[in-house]
Amino acid sequence: MREIIFDTETTGFDPQNGDRMVEIGCIEMINRVETGQSFHCYYNPQRPMPKAAEEVHGLSDIFLSDKKLFSEGAAELLDFLQDSNLVAHNAQFDFKFLNAELVLCGYKPISQFRMIDTLAIAKSKHPGAKLSLDALCSRYGIDRSHRVKHGALLDAELLTQLYIELTGGRQIGLGLAEEEKKHDSVRDMRPASQRGERKQFMVAREHHASDEELARHKVFVEGLENPLWLEV
Repeated sequence: MREIIFDTETTGFDPQNGDRMVEIGCIEMINRVETGQSFHCYYNPQRPMPKAAEEVHGLSDIFLSDKKLFSEGAAELLDFLQDSNLVAHNAQFDFKFLNAELVLCGYKPISQFRMIDTLAIAKSKHPGAKLSLDALCSRYGIDRSHRVKHGALLDAELLTQLYIELTGGRQIGLGLAEEEKKHDSVRDMRPASQRGERKQFMVAREHHASDEELARHKVFVEGLENPLWLEV
């Protein structure tokens, strides 16, 4: 199962009012395990950066002035996203901006059926609690000491760890992977029944009968009295 955990930075709150996406960071996960593959890009919004937004993410007009337009990098982004589910915190916000940018340059919007919102997951697990990314990282002991300002790739990395904690994926994915590594390096030689495991056959035995077995079976069948299958 491939999933993309992502975050965006923008010039404001609403693309319908002319706000634009200026940064996106994506982390690839397969079966709840990070693969090491990521996508990160800045975009020139073709409009001034409001001071309030710059104070949040630190992306200035000067910094963004030589960055590519979203339309110039949309195909590369879509190639990375493929048809995977997309995970974001307060995902409606990020989907709104991502789809607005895609539509502006002639692409179809991404279906919201692919959206997984960690904010909604957190609400169901911790009703009434603070549910910002910072607050949830603190709750789950995720180190964010290196986070001075918001950044799309950094926040996606933090969100990846949070998503694992919220969904129990560390046990499903990374934990099992670590167990496999441990078993590969040091094998427990006790019988499977004593290890509390089912015995697994890595190579299936051959099930066709030998000539000797077929001959013995023929003698056995010939010695049967009135077998039912002859009546059929």
